[in-house]
Amino acid sequence: MLNFARGRSQPRPTRSMPLSGMEYPDPKRKSNFVGKILMAATLTALCIIMLKQSPNFNTLSRFSEHEEGVTHVLVTGGAGYIGSHAALRLLKESYRVTIVDNLSRGNIGAVKVLQKLFPEPGQLQFVYADLGDAKAVNKIFSENAFDAVMHFAAVAYVGESTLDPLKYYHNITSNTLVILESMAAHDVRTLIYSSTCATYGEPEKMPITEETPQVPINPYGKAKKMAEDIILDYSKNSDMAVMILRYFNVIGSDPEGRLGEAPKPELREHGRISGACFDAAHGVIPGLKVKGTDYKTHDGTCIRDYIDVTDLVDAHVKALKKAKPGEVGIYNVGTGRGRSVKEFVEACKKATGVEIKVDYLPRRPGDYAEVFSDPTKIRLELNWTAQLTDLQESLQIAWRWQKAHRDGYAAAS
Repeated sequence: MLNFARGRSQPRPTRSMPLSGMEYPDPKRKSNFVGKILMAATLTALCIIMLKQSPNFNTLSRFSEHEEGVTHVLVTGGAGYIGSHAALRLLKESYRVTIVDNLSRGNIGAVKVLQKLFPEPGQLQFVYADLGDAKAVNKIFSENAFDAVMHFAAVAYVGESTLDPLKYYHNITSNTLVILESMAAHDVRTLIYSSTCATYGEPEKMPITEETPQVPINPYGKAKKMAEDIILDYSKNSDMAVMILRYFNVIGSDPEGRLGEAPKPELREHGRISGACFDAAHGVIPGLKVKGTDYKTHDGTCIRDYIDVTDLVDAHVKALKKAKPGEVGIYNVGTGRGRSVKEFVEACKKATGVEIKVDYLPRRPGDYAEVFSDPTKIRLELNWTAQLTDLQESLQIAWRWQKAHRDGYAAAS
């Protein structure tokens, strides 16, 4: 620290003295005061110059300013399973990415993997924040120059939604409203929204097209449909570019083994069937619980359309590139083929090489018998078709990551 006080053993002989209630200024004292101000101003200017020359300062400025030829994408929920894979794909294609996540479902380990892969300034930043905090979200938008938003962040378990519906309406519907309000306030005009086939409920006819009536039967699907309705209503009076992607059942992981699915241990009961299969193969749980064997399907178990996460994020990138101001695109993202839960379990046994024990239990509340997509529209309009349609192969790729990450992102074994 600089010390501007000069040591002296005697008082100044010219110190001002009061005379008849008045005080006359000491010209030397005034000169010293001005000198201190000049010195402080000089030091401040030097600090600003040094900050501007530092890598961290330049990194922040790149995120806060629009740059010609660079698209800056806010990826909400980018520490989660699908969001992290999407961030990886965007970064590989030279997009600028800001991940916002409160880590309630996501993993900081996934973010660290991405940071290690893309360490260059101006490529990737992570912001810890809760989308339910409107002030925090507005601050993020005010400090960053976003060109588009990919909104993945959401709780996403059908069973959990029936047990705690308020959590789902708050986390999905209300938080989407917060995002839209900040987008409107800061003139961010492109939204790629992560929706779900759960908005269709249990249609009378298969396969599901984008014109199939939306009659959701669980809080998860209802909350997503409400969010869709808010987006569509807002888009009618704006020049916003909107793409709504309705996912079917997501499986798989990054083929190069950099990212995978690592749900919180306390959520295993509600998690995806692939996670339950892998837990059973690892011996983390004694066996697999198949809920519902009396559905009107060929083997009594539910039928689903399983889409590989690599194909899914490819659909997002194509949607982002095709998004046009004032237009809305709604697309089903699936393979167009349904497989039963029993078929899935057999594929998982072959993929892991483990004879998984299976217990058959009553139906899970809020589930439906058969759901698979008609992907014609997305093929014709976005030139997208699922490529990774071998169920066993997708599970084998995911299993390799699972074996190398027995504790998720915490440690590799």
